[in-house]
Amino acid sequence: MNLAPHTWLSSPKPNLSFFHSLLKSHNETHSPKSALLLFRHLLQSNLKPNDLTFSLLLKSFTSIPLNEKLEANQIHTHLLKSGFDQFVYISTALLDFYMKLGCVHSARNLFDHMPDRDIVSWNALICGCSRNGYDVDALEIFVQMLREGFSPLQTTLVGLVPSCGRREFVFQGRSIHGFGIKTGIDLDSQVKNALTYMYAKSRDLEAAELLFEELEDKSVVSWNTMIGAYAGNGFFNESMLVFKRMVEEKVEVNPVTIMSLLPANISPELIHCYAIKTGLINNGSVVTSLVCLYAKYGSTELAELLYWSFPQKNLVSLTAIISSYAEKGNMDLVVECFSRMQQLDMKLDSVAMVSILHGITDPSHTSIGIAFHGYALKNGLDTHNLVSNGLISMYFKFNDIEAAISLFYEMPEKPLISWNSVISGCVQAGRASDAMRFFCQMKMFGLSPDTITVASLLTGCSQLGYLRLGERLHNYILRNNLEVEDFVGTSLIDMYTKCGSILLAERVFKSIREPCVATWNTMISGYSWYGLEHNALNCYSKMREQGLEPDRITFLGVLAACIHGGLLQEGKKHFQIMTEEFGVSQIEVTSSREMDPDLYQEFLQF
Repeated sequence: MNLAPHTWLSSPKPNLSFFHSLLKSHNETHSPKSALLLFRHLLQSNLKPNDLTFSLLLKSFTSIPLNEKLEANQIHTHLLKSGFDQFVYISTALLDFYMKLGCVHSARNLFDHMPDRDIVSWNALICGCSRNGYDVDALEIFVQMLREGFSPLQTTLVGLVPSCGRREFVFQGRSIHGFGIKTGIDLDSQVKNALTYMYAKSRDLEAAELLFEELEDKSVVSWNTMIGAYAGNGFFNESMLVFKRMVEEKVEVNPVTIMSLLPANISPELIHCYAIKTGLINNGSVVTSLVCLYAKYGSTELAELLYWSFPQKNLVSLTAIISSYAEKGNMDLVVECFSRMQQLDMKLDSVAMVSILHGITDPSHTSIGIAFHGYALKNGLDTHNLVSNGLISMYFKFNDIEAAISLFYEMPEKPLISWNSVISGCVQAGRASDAMRFFCQMKMFGLSPDTITVASLLTGCSQLGYLRLGERLHNYILRNNLEVEDFVGTSLIDMYTKCGSILLAERVFKSIREPCVATWNTMISGYSWYGLEHNALNCYSKMREQGLEPDRITFLGVLAACIHGGLLQEGKKHFQIMTEEFGVSQIEVTSSREMDPDLYQEFLQF
């Protein structure tokens, strides 16, 4: 269809009807760029577009890239100049176009200035807000629509209900469901599917299953919704049973079915084989999902093989491959994939950049890290807070503290996650005093610490022996009902132990409902430090009774307790359990950073 502009130019007497015919053909082939070119030729030929012209032009933008905001503004200007913005259906089409581009504020501004609105206009605004994550706005607009006397249609609820999938909007979702029952709209299968999705997203699987079973004529959308509901909430067996029923009832699977199965903890190879068997392997979305799944399971080579075998390339798949290599620390392959990306004229986005930065942990890769920093600066990615935080963390790993702190100070906006990055980095670098200074600055900016901030500061207190500050942080945790589980509880126990208060450490430990292995390890090591070898061994026994599997840190604490208490035979018994039952070697323990040099020689006698 690239020849269409030439066809237009070669026409002896081009008229509006001829242009409309060409534009309709572009709509069928989804060619928005060519449609824009035709529109420019129309204006150059001194023909005046009418309302049908703009309607057909806007319909051509179903597949336009999300960065084409300039075209939207230009079309809007032409509408205002020609006066066709007074046509409700034209303004609604433009509003929908803005929403597809993610320009929610532009769409809302257009809606607010529309002289007349119909139910389709309201639907476009509600659905657009919901699709772009403006859930509160979508609900508020729905209420406003009801107040202005408009009666919602099935499509209204289908567009609105996904906004109520968040757990904090459960009440609103049920209210809308009740409204649907009262008006009879809930009988529509599309509305039932949307409600099923809403309940599944808010983890009310009982309600989702009830709605699904009520459907007399279950479409492929209904089956996909229920498969995804179970798989997304960790009920893998149930999702497979629903899929089995779907196949038995001879409902034809589609690409969404394959993608709904992906969270169900199924082997990528099995899904791949099924996609080949059903012919869905030629679908771009399926291939992208499979590439991401292979990469997630660590089969990066298979992911890359599948990616390069498919003619259509996209950034999502390549980002998954690069992220997988970065997670493994294989920076040579990261750089190789990045070079291929450059050849394909693709650019890293902030998500891909963060994944790469998190993978650069070895100081020997400093030059690679600096190169990617330069790329981020050149392409404006450093303006994203997540990228800045990734760069700060990377420089801390390189032990280039000054570079990390300099980057932090250069950030125009410093959200809590950025303060956490610099505080945690200073603590890990052994500069707890600097971490405390940043914490004071953070408080001056009016930010309150979260669990990550508190855990980092507690580690800093452990380094400096600041018992009083540690106690104040503990009080802050209690006052603000922060969860004293896992890493926060572990940090508290470690702080009290290293600041000379084993009794308070023990009290914190007993307050934790389900201690993880790291928490047990900290308590065992704490008892060992204080020469309470019998307490340490009892703690270890209770940990085993809970069904938790000890690791090398556990045995380091247990064997250290045996050495401190002179329990040679007890130590030999646990050493044998460590090596024979759990496969932890002596080298793994003796080479640990936590190994006390004074214990090393005594440890070797085991």
